[in-house]
Amino acid sequence: MDKKDLKIVFFGTPEFAVASLDKLVEGGYNVAAVVTMPDKQAGRGHHMIQSDVKKYALEKGLRILQPERLKDETFVSQLKEINADLFIVIAFRMLPEVVWGMPRLGTFNLHASLLPKYRGAAPINWAVINGEKETGVTTFFLKHEIDTGDIIQQKKIDIAVTDNVGAIHDRLMELGAGMVIETVDDIINDSVTTIPQDALIDGGADTLPAPKIFKDTCHIDWNKGAESIYNLIRGLSPYPAAWSSFEKDGKEYSVKIFSTSLPMKCSGTKPGKVSVEKNRIFVDCADGKLEILSLQQSGKKRMDSDAFTRGFDLSEIYFK
Repeated sequence: MDKKDLKIVFFGTPEFAVASLDKLVEGGYNVAAVVTMPDKQAGRGHHMIQSDVKKYALEKGLRILQPERLKDETFVSQLKEINADLFIVIAFRMLPEVVWGMPRLGTFNLHASLLPKYRGAAPINWAVINGEKETGVTTFFLKHEIDTGDIIQQKKIDIAVTDNVGAIHDRLMELGAGMVIETVDDIINDSVTTIPQDALIDGGADTLPAPKIFKDTCHIDWNKGAESIYNLIRGLSPYPAAWSSFEKDGKEYSVKIFSTSLPMKCSGTKPGKVSVEKNRIFVDCADGKLEILSLQQSGKKRMDSDAFTRGFDLSEIYFK
Protein backbone atom coordinates (compact mmCIF):
# COMPACT_ATOMS: atom_id res chain seq x y z
CA MET A 1 0.00 0.00 0.00
CA ASP A 2 1.22 3.51 -0.86
CA LYS A 3 1.21 6.11 1.93
CA LYS A 4 -1.23 8.22 -0.09
CA ASP A 5 -3.71 5.32 -0.10
CA LEU A 6 -3.55 4.81 3.69
CA LYS A 7 -6.36 6.91 5.12
CA ILE A 8 -5.47 8.32 8.56
CA VAL A 9 -7.52 10.11 11.23
CA PHE A 10 -5.31 12.03 13.66
CA PHE A 11 -6.37 12.69 17.29
CA GLY A 12 -4.49 15.34 19.28
CA THR A 13 -4.69 18.65 21.12
CA PRO A 14 -1.47 20.38 22.33
CA GLU A 15 1.77 21.50 20.72
CA PHE A 16 3.35 18.10 21.46
CA ALA A 17 0.98 16.53 18.90
CA VAL A 18 1.51 19.20 16.22
CA ALA A 19 5.06 18.08 15.40
CA SER A 20 3.84 14.58 14.49
CA LEU A 21 0.88 15.90 12.50
CA ASP A 22 3.22 18.20 10.57
CA LYS A 23 5.53 15.27 9.74
CA LEU A 24 2.55 13.34 8.36
CA VAL A 25 1.21 16.24 6.30
CA GLU A 26 4.56 17.38 4.94
CA GLY A 27 5.50 13.76 4.26
CA GLY A 28 2.54 13.34 1.93
CA TYR A 29 0.54 10.95 4.11
CA ASN A 30 -3.24 10.95 3.68
CA VAL A 31 -4.64 12.68 6.78
CA ALA A 32 -8.37 12.46 6.11
CA ALA A 33 -9.43 14.27 9.29
CA VAL A 34 -8.14 15.72 12.54
CA VAL A 35 -9.99 15.26 15.84
CA THR A 36 -9.24 17.77 18.60
CA MET A 37 -10.88 19.25 21.68
CA PRO A 38 -13.70 21.80 21.35
CA ASP A 39 -12.75 25.47 21.56
CA LYS A 40 -12.71 26.81 25.13
CA GLN A 41 -13.50 30.20 26.65
CA ALA A 42 -10.57 31.76 28.49
CA GLY A 43 -9.63 35.04 30.13
CA ARG A 44 -11.74 37.93 31.32
CA GLY A 45 -12.93 38.62 27.79
CA HIS A 46 -14.15 35.03 27.41
CA HIS A 47 -12.30 34.71 24.12
CA MET A 48 -12.57 31.35 22.41
CA ILE A 49 -9.24 29.50 22.45
CA GLN A 50 -8.41 26.94 19.78
CA SER A 51 -6.11 24.00 20.42
CA ASP A 52 -2.65 24.02 18.84
CA VAL A 53 -3.68 21.07 16.67
CA LYS A 54 -6.76 22.91 15.40
CA LYS A 55 -4.71 26.00 14.52
CA TYR A 56 -2.34 23.85 12.49
CA ALA A 57 -5.17 21.91 10.82
CA LEU A 58 -6.84 25.18 9.77
CA GLU A 59 -3.59 26.41 8.21
CA LYS A 60 -3.30 23.20 6.20
CA GLY A 61 -6.97 23.01 5.20
CA LEU A 62 -7.56 19.69 6.97
CA ARG A 63 -11.01 18.48 7.95
CA ILE A 64 -11.57 19.11 11.68
CA LEU A 65 -13.87 17.28 14.09
CA GLN A 66 -14.42 18.61 17.63
CA PRO A 67 -16.79 16.32 19.53
CA GLU A 68 -17.94 17.19 23.04
CA ARG A 69 -18.50 13.49 23.73
CA LEU A 70 -16.50 10.76 22.06
CA LYS A 71 -19.43 8.33 22.11
CA ASP A 72 -21.75 10.86 20.44
CA GLU A 73 -23.65 9.09 17.64
CA THR A 74 -23.07 11.91 15.15
CA PHE A 75 -19.32 11.86 15.78
CA VAL A 76 -19.11 8.06 15.55
CA SER A 77 -21.09 8.18 12.28
CA GLN A 78 -18.71 10.81 10.88
CA LEU A 79 -15.74 8.57 11.66
CA LYS A 80 -17.43 5.58 10.05
CA GLU A 81 -18.13 7.60 6.90
CA ILE A 82 -14.44 8.53 6.63
CA ASN A 83 -13.65 4.79 6.64
CA ALA A 84 -10.06 5.35 7.75
CA ASP A 85 -7.48 2.57 7.75
CA LEU A 86 -5.59 3.85 10.80
CA PHE A 87 -6.12 6.16 13.78
CA ILE A 88 -3.17 7.95 15.44
CA VAL A 89 -3.59 9.38 18.95
CA ILE A 90 -1.18 11.84 20.58
CA ALA A 91 -1.92 13.76 23.80
CA PHE A 92 -5.67 13.34 23.56
CA ARG A 93 -8.48 12.04 25.76
CA MET A 94 -9.02 8.38 26.49
CA LEU A 95 -10.91 6.89 23.54
CA PRO A 96 -13.86 4.52 23.92
CA GLU A 97 -13.60 1.15 22.17
CA VAL A 98 -16.32 2.13 19.72
CA VAL A 99 -13.76 4.63 18.39
CA TRP A 100 -10.34 3.00 18.79
CA GLY A 101 -11.63 -0.35 17.55
CA MET A 102 -12.96 1.11 14.32
CA PRO A 103 -10.06 1.21 11.79
CA ARG A 104 -9.01 -2.03 10.12
CA LEU A 105 -5.30 -1.50 10.91
CA GLY A 106 -5.93 -0.42 14.48
CA THR A 107 -5.24 2.69 16.56
CA PHE A 108 -1.81 3.55 17.89
CA ASN A 109 -0.71 6.10 20.45
CA LEU A 110 2.53 8.04 20.88
CA HIS A 111 3.33 8.22 24.61
CA ALA A 112 6.12 10.32 26.10
CA SER A 113 7.73 7.68 28.30
CA LEU A 114 9.40 4.30 28.11
CA LEU A 115 6.31 2.20 28.80
CA PRO A 116 5.36 0.43 30.98
CA LYS A 117 7.03 3.13 33.08
CA TYR A 118 5.08 6.35 33.63
CA ARG A 119 1.63 5.44 32.41
CA GLY A 120 -0.66 8.43 32.79
CA ALA A 121 -1.27 12.06 31.90
CA ALA A 122 2.08 13.68 32.81
CA PRO A 123 4.93 11.28 32.00
CA ILE A 124 7.53 13.93 31.13
CA ASN A 125 6.96 15.86 34.35
CA TRP A 126 7.20 12.80 36.58
CA ALA A 127 10.35 11.47 34.92
CA VAL A 128 12.14 14.73 35.76
CA ILE A 129 10.51 15.11 39.20
CA ASN A 130 11.69 11.62 40.12
CA GLY A 131 15.24 12.37 39.01
CA GLU A 132 15.33 9.86 36.15
CA LYS A 133 18.53 9.75 34.09
CA GLU A 134 16.72 8.72 30.89
CA THR A 135 13.28 8.72 29.32
CA GLY A 136 11.89 8.33 25.83
CA VAL A 137 8.88 7.80 23.59
CA THR A 138 6.78 4.75 22.84
CA THR A 139 4.27 3.89 20.13
CA PHE A 140 1.75 1.21 21.04
CA PHE A 141 -1.62 -0.15 19.91
CA LEU A 142 -4.57 0.90 22.07
CA LYS A 143 -6.49 -1.55 24.21
CA HIS A 144 -9.03 -1.25 27.06
CA GLU A 145 -6.75 -0.17 29.93
CA ILE A 146 -5.02 3.17 29.40
CA ASP A 147 -1.36 3.08 28.26
CA THR A 148 -1.17 -0.74 28.46
CA GLY A 149 -1.27 -1.82 24.80
CA ASP A 150 1.38 -3.80 22.94
CA ILE A 151 4.51 -1.77 22.19
CA ILE A 152 5.46 -1.11 18.56
CA GLN A 153 8.59 1.05 18.92
CA GLN A 154 10.61 2.83 21.62
CA LYS A 155 13.45 5.35 21.56
CA LYS A 156 15.46 6.76 24.49
CA ILE A 157 17.09 10.05 25.41
CA ASP A 158 19.26 11.03 28.38
CA ILE A 159 18.04 13.51 30.98
CA ALA A 160 20.82 15.82 32.16
CA VAL A 161 20.77 16.94 35.78
CA THR A 162 20.23 20.52 34.55
CA ASP A 163 17.37 19.74 32.14
CA ASN A 164 13.91 21.04 32.96
CA VAL A 165 10.65 19.59 31.70
CA GLY A 166 10.40 22.17 28.91
CA ALA A 167 13.69 21.03 27.38
CA ILE A 168 12.77 17.34 27.63
CA HIS A 169 9.29 18.03 26.20
CA ASP A 170 10.79 19.64 23.09
CA ARG A 171 13.31 16.86 22.51
CA LEU A 172 10.70 14.13 22.93
CA MET A 173 8.27 16.00 20.67
CA GLU A 174 10.76 15.90 17.78
CA LEU A 175 11.94 12.37 18.53
CA GLY A 176 8.35 11.17 18.75
CA ALA A 177 7.35 12.82 15.48
CA GLY A 178 10.02 10.88 13.63
CA MET A 179 8.99 7.65 15.33
CA VAL A 180 5.35 8.18 14.35
CA ILE A 181 6.43 8.19 10.70
CA GLU A 182 8.52 5.06 11.21
CA THR A 183 5.57 3.35 12.89
CA VAL A 184 3.18 4.27 10.06
CA ASP A 185 5.68 3.00 7.48
CA ASP A 186 6.05 -0.29 9.36
CA ILE A 187 2.25 -0.66 9.37
CA ILE A 188 2.09 0.09 5.64
CA ASN A 189 4.83 -2.48 4.97
CA ASP A 190 3.23 -5.04 7.30
CA SER A 191 6.52 -5.27 9.20
CA VAL A 192 5.29 -4.46 12.74
CA THR A 193 6.48 -6.70 15.57
CA THR A 194 4.89 -5.84 18.91
CA ILE A 195 5.95 -6.56 22.50
CA PRO A 196 3.29 -7.04 25.22
CA GLN A 197 3.91 -4.73 28.16
CA ASP A 198 3.18 -7.60 30.56
CA ALA A 199 6.24 -9.38 29.19
CA LEU A 200 8.40 -6.38 30.09
CA ILE A 201 6.85 -6.18 33.55
CA ASP A 202 7.50 -9.89 34.11
CA GLY A 203 11.06 -9.19 33.02
CA GLY A 204 11.47 -6.64 35.81
CA ALA A 205 10.47 -3.36 34.13
CA ASP A 206 9.22 -0.61 36.46
CA THR A 207 5.62 0.66 36.26
CA LEU A 208 5.74 4.01 38.04
CA PRO A 209 2.57 6.10 37.55
CA ALA A 210 2.38 9.55 35.93
CA PRO A 211 -0.84 11.08 37.28
CA LYS A 212 -2.21 14.46 36.25
CA ILE A 213 -0.46 17.46 37.79
CA PHE A 214 -2.61 19.58 40.15
CA LYS A 215 -1.87 22.76 42.09
CA ASP A 216 -1.12 20.79 45.26
CA THR A 217 1.39 18.69 43.30
CA CYS A 218 3.31 21.88 42.54
CA HIS A 219 3.52 23.12 46.14
CA ILE A 220 7.08 22.94 47.50
CA ASP A 221 7.58 21.17 50.84
CA TRP A 222 10.80 22.70 52.16
CA ASN A 223 11.03 19.92 54.79
CA LYS A 224 12.15 17.60 52.00
CA GLY A 225 15.72 17.16 50.83
CA ALA A 226 17.33 19.75 48.56
CA GLU A 227 17.74 17.29 45.67
CA SER A 228 14.07 16.29 45.81
CA ILE A 229 12.97 19.95 45.76
CA TYR A 230 15.43 20.77 42.97
CA ASN A 231 13.96 17.97 40.84
CA LEU A 232 10.39 19.06 41.60
CA ILE A 233 11.13 22.62 40.46
CA ARG A 234 12.78 21.59 37.18
CA GLY A 235 10.13 18.92 36.61
CA LEU A 236 7.46 21.66 36.61
CA SER A 237 9.37 24.39 34.76
CA PRO A 238 8.35 26.38 32.83
CA TYR A 239 4.79 25.08 33.17
CA PRO A 240 2.82 24.77 35.41
CA ALA A 241 5.69 25.82 37.76
CA ALA A 242 6.40 24.92 41.37
CA TRP A 243 5.22 27.43 43.95
CA SER A 244 5.58 28.50 47.55
CA SER A 245 4.13 31.20 49.79
CA PHE A 246 5.23 33.45 52.63
CA GLU A 247 3.96 36.20 54.95
CA LYS A 248 5.40 39.69 55.02
CA ASP A 249 4.06 42.60 57.08
CA GLY A 250 0.82 40.72 57.71
CA LYS A 251 0.21 40.00 54.02
CA GLU A 252 0.30 36.63 52.24
CA TYR A 253 2.36 36.33 49.05
CA SER A 254 2.69 33.51 46.53
CA VAL A 255 5.64 32.95 44.20
CA LYS A 256 6.35 30.55 41.37
CA ILE A 257 9.91 29.24 41.26
CA PHE A 258 11.31 28.29 37.86
CA SER A 259 14.97 27.49 38.43
CA THR A 260 17.51 26.99 41.18
CA SER A 261 21.17 26.13 41.54
CA LEU A 262 22.23 22.54 42.02
CA PRO A 263 21.64 21.48 45.65
CA MET A 264 24.19 22.64 48.19
CA LYS A 265 24.77 20.26 51.09
CA CYS A 266 25.08 21.81 54.55
CA SER A 267 23.95 21.18 58.11
CA GLY A 268 22.00 23.13 60.72
CA THR A 269 19.35 24.26 58.28
CA LYS A 270 15.86 25.58 59.08
CA PRO A 271 13.58 24.41 56.24
CA GLY A 272 11.98 27.32 54.39
CA LYS A 273 14.23 30.02 55.84
CA VAL A 274 15.14 32.60 53.19
CA SER A 275 18.43 34.49 53.19
CA VAL A 276 19.60 37.13 50.74
CA GLU A 277 23.30 37.67 50.05
CA LYS A 278 24.29 40.32 47.50
CA ASN A 279 20.92 40.04 45.73
CA ARG A 280 21.15 36.24 45.65
CA ILE A 281 18.29 34.27 47.21
CA PHE A 282 18.98 31.11 49.23
CA VAL A 283 16.42 28.82 50.86
CA ASP A 284 17.12 26.18 53.49
CA CYS A 285 15.85 22.64 52.90
CA ALA A 286 15.96 19.60 55.19
CA ASP A 287 19.54 18.71 54.26
CA GLY A 288 20.98 21.70 52.44
CA LYS A 289 20.28 24.89 50.51
CA LEU A 290 19.02 25.92 47.10
CA GLU A 291 19.80 29.21 45.40
CA ILE A 292 16.73 30.51 43.58
CA LEU A 293 17.67 31.83 40.16
CA SER A 294 14.29 32.69 38.60
CA LEU A 295 10.92 33.37 40.20
CA GLN A 296 7.64 35.22 39.76
CA GLN A 297 5.43 36.89 42.32
CA SER A 298 1.72 36.34 41.73
CA GLY A 299 0.40 39.00 39.35
CA LYS A 300 3.90 40.12 38.35
CA LYS A 301 6.32 39.17 35.58
CA ARG A 302 9.00 36.51 35.86
CA MET A 303 12.37 37.84 37.09
CA ASP A 304 15.86 36.67 37.95
CA SER A 305 16.75 36.84 41.63
CA ASP A 306 18.79 40.02 41.27
CA ALA A 307 15.86 41.99 39.81
CA PHE A 308 13.42 40.47 42.29
CA THR A 309 15.44 41.40 45.39
CA ARG A 310 15.89 44.98 44.17
CA GLY A 311 12.11 45.39 44.22
CA PHE A 312 11.12 43.20 47.17
CA ASP A 313 12.64 42.74 50.62
CA LEU A 314 12.86 39.00 51.36
CA SER A 315 14.78 39.32 54.62
CA GLU A 316 13.45 37.56 57.71
CA ILE A 317 10.88 35.42 55.94
CA TYR A 318 10.12 31.72 55.66
CA PHE A 319 8.67 29.96 52.63
CA LYS A 320 5.87 27.63 53.55
